[in-house]
Amino acid sequence: MLLQAGRILSSLTVDPHGKPLTGAVRVPGDKSISHRAVLMAGLAHGTSRITGLSSGLDVAATRRALEAFGVPVQQAGSPGAWDVTGGARREAETVIDVGNSGTSIRLLSGWSASLDALTVLVGDESIAKRPMGRVVEPLSAMGAKLDARCHATLPPLVVRGGDLHGIDYTVPVPSAQVKGAVLLAGLSAEGETTVREAQPTRAHTEEMLPLWGGDVTVGPGRVTVRPSRLHACGFHVPGDPSQAAFWVVAACVTPGSDVTVEKVYLGPGRAGFVDVLRRMGAHVDIVDYDPDSAVGDLHARYGPLQATTVEGDEVPSLIDEIPVLAVAAAVASGTTTFADAAELRHKESDRVTSTVGALRSVGFQADGMPDGLVVHGSAGRPARGGTVDSAGDHRVAMSMAVAGMAALEPVTIQGWECVRTSYPTFEEDMARCRAR
Repeated sequence: MLLQAGRILSSLTVDPHGKPLTGAVRVPGDKSISHRAVLMAGLAHGTSRITGLSSGLDVAATRRALEAFGVPVQQAGSPGAWDVTGGARREAETVIDVGNSGTSIRLLSGWSASLDALTVLVGDESIAKRPMGRVVEPLSAMGAKLDARCHATLPPLVVRGGDLHGIDYTVPVPSAQVKGAVLLAGLSAEGETTVREAQPTRAHTEEMLPLWGGDVTVGPGRVTVRPSRLHACGFHVPGDPSQAAFWVVAACVTPGSDVTVEKVYLGPGRAGFVDVLRRMGAHVDIVDYDPDSAVGDLHARYGPLQATTVEGDEVPSLIDEIPVLAVAAAVASGTTTFADAAELRHKESDRVTSTVGALRSVGFQADGMPDGLVVHGSAGRPARGGTVDSAGDHRVAMSMAVAGMAALEPVTIQGWECVRTSYPTFEEDMARCRAR
């Protein structure tokens, strides 16, 4: 354990051992889908059975929020199975603490905007720095009253809900969370609510709402929702592609590795990292793909990688995977550029700074840019080893664990406890893959 700034922080040391990764992995249920499934079930009349729900702390924060609003949420026996009985909400008697979950605070702002009540949403030190003006603007235009620190831009976020009216809104920054918040509010608004996007983002909200009875129309660059009475349904959350990316990259950079990640969601806006790795020459195949559910397996094997450029419209589909793609770029031949990704600076950490710092800590070369980073590949030379500050960011932490699996010397990751927000069983899955 490490003591930093008066707090006890856990650390993880990854000893390379020279072992390849082999076998099959099942990653947790998709985090983005899990949040939305719980929130939609909380609005629906009746009891929805959700299976495969993410076990991370972020989704647990959304579950607890619903309970604070008087929505019963109960475990249904098997791991990942939950019953949510919606249709009746009341004013929360306490402040809602979302922990480290930016998805929770933004989606809950829209979810609560139609409730004739006062809702106060807070979080940890990281959440206190996350931009909230992007949800305050459209929800205020719909008739809700919102306020926050720093001229309504930073949490805590206060929502006074009530009668809403539909709007036609163009999202200024690509954000599936903002889109989701506005669409959830639009379910109870008078008239149509349309969200327009210049760049496509994750389509989970508009894909899932019709399953609960939402009246949704999707067109080129826009989504429209009309007032809807949602009804309960059964729903299964598929595997999280963002978590799968860690194992795919780990297999690609660790000599002798051959890994299959099973039952992963590979629908629109979620498999962009696979395209990037293939451009880099990686051996990654999608197998047993079911087009109806957009679920398939990812089979990845070790091989040499070449540099590429990641920019433009593809960035929103892989913004969360950039830290681990940077690890792949670090062992590739040539220089890889990640551009048009300024949103990285507004995640659990400033991921430009934290990713560049982490790569340098283990002997790689990387530089930050205002809207991304440049990684100078080592042409196959693995990480040197060393001690890394995760900056409290789960994706940076797990990315450096990936680097550590192929390193020359052990890699110690400080602040490893942050991984519990999204992937609590990462260490067990790593031990299993390396023990075969």
